[in-house]
Amino acid sequence: MHTTTLEAKPVSSDFDTLNPVTPQEKTWGWFAIFNVWANDVQSLFGYSLVASLFISYGVSGWTAFAALIAAGLLVMVLVNLSGAAGEKYGIPYPVFARASMGTAGARLPALLRAIVAVFWYGVQVYFASTALALLIRSVTGITDGAPVMGLTGVDWFSFLLVWVFHILIFWRGMGWVENFLNIAGPFVYAVMIGLVIVLWNRADGQLLAEAQTIFANPEGTFGTEVAGFIAIVGTMVAYFAAVMINFSDFSRFARNKRAMTLGNLTGLPLNMILFSALALLTTAGAAVVYGEALINPTEIVERTDSVILAIIAAITFFAATVGINLVANFIPAVNGIANMSPKRIGFRAAGVITSVFALFIGGLWTSFISQVGIDGFVNTLGATLAPLYGILIADYYLLRRQQLDIQDLYDPNGGIYYYGNGWNDHALVAFGIAAVFSVAAVWVPFLSQLSGYAWLIGALLGGTIYYLRSRPAQRR
Repeated sequence: MHTTTLEAKPVSSDFDTLNPVTPQEKTWGWFAIFNVWANDVQSLFGYSLVASLFISYGVSGWTAFAALIAAGLLVMVLVNLSGAAGEKYGIPYPVFARASMGTAGARLPALLRAIVAVFWYGVQVYFASTALALLIRSVTGITDGAPVMGLTGVDWFSFLLVWVFHILIFWRGMGWVENFLNIAGPFVYAVMIGLVIVLWNRADGQLLAEAQTIFANPEGTFGTEVAGFIAIVGTMVAYFAAVMINFSDFSRFARNKRAMTLGNLTGLPLNMILFSALALLTTAGAAVVYGEALINPTEIVERTDSVILAIIAAITFFAATVGINLVANFIPAVNGIANMSPKRIGFRAAGVITSVFALFIGGLWTSFISQVGIDGFVNTLGATLAPLYGILIADYYLLRRQQLDIQDLYDPNGGIYYYGNGWNDHALVAFGIAAVFSVAAVWVPFLSQLSGYAWLIGALLGGTIYYLRSRPAQRR
């Protein structure tokens, strides 16, 4: 099979957004990779999701805790697979996708990932602004006027300020993104530990004992515990699905393979152990102290009646939400948009386009978007990413044996990844068949019980069909 090494230089038509990173740009150590995952979990939504898993499935705290760790281990394996090409060749996800989908066909997975990312980028800008609005009200005691499009004056001021803050970070480049993630990740843990200490004291030392059984179903059996375990694992895998497919966008900045794998180890299973333990103790503590199953940390903070803790928590939630926005939404959106027209759209231009969409999506979230049932649309797009993951992995490991031709990846009109017209028909067929199942799991009630495992099944199905169709062609 025709391959080249890292010394091969791409054509000069692509700008820095999609070009392979240089050795000088591979500066991320294991701690930076750890903080990618720390920020991905430590948002308001991430905490609420983990806390709700303890409550929703009626299992013991230990069962839910073990399921979260198992999910972290599984995701670690999957991202080590998807991130290997980025670390080895320094290429982002849209370029990696060209090997299997074709130099033109890669626009499909890049566009799908970008649409999901752009939408949630705007939504998370809004949620980050709520933390800033809470901080402003706590410090100034200002009262709000009449809302306009669902937002008061303080809300609009906070939203626009957070929107500009995101722009300032990405405008300075990936170095600033890395620095922000390194600060935000550990800071969240400090506040989480502080919450646990407050609740521990108010629970009179009964917190640890109560956490083991407080959410369990009194009528639960071994079967219900196993079913709950599997469902929690499936839910968490689905939560990380979007970042799993484009992890090469981050791994390409890793110093070496060891930095990537160690960062994934500490950032996923080990990070999940610590974060899940804090989430379990905090949620259980709130149930013991306040008699309610609270899954939103802002509600727990408000119940403590501590102005200082409220201010610190508001800053923390703001940092955490901005962190996940940069990790899970901004970077894949920028790379996906740039891949639509690599000759014209660079990093900053793609960032501006993403920010403009975010301004409208976030600004309309309260008054319009959140009211029209957009979840089905977004979940459908997310489900289509599963077969693409399987196709990328089957192509890179089973067919190409981890060898890529960098020069041909950046040749839009020829080379081994052009496939005659820029599109790989085998990948399109595999994607179409597998995507039908993944999307059906979102919409068809009969398959709703598989929704937690739809991503894994869709990825396996897409990869298998692609491999079986491509293998005879490869032999010729």
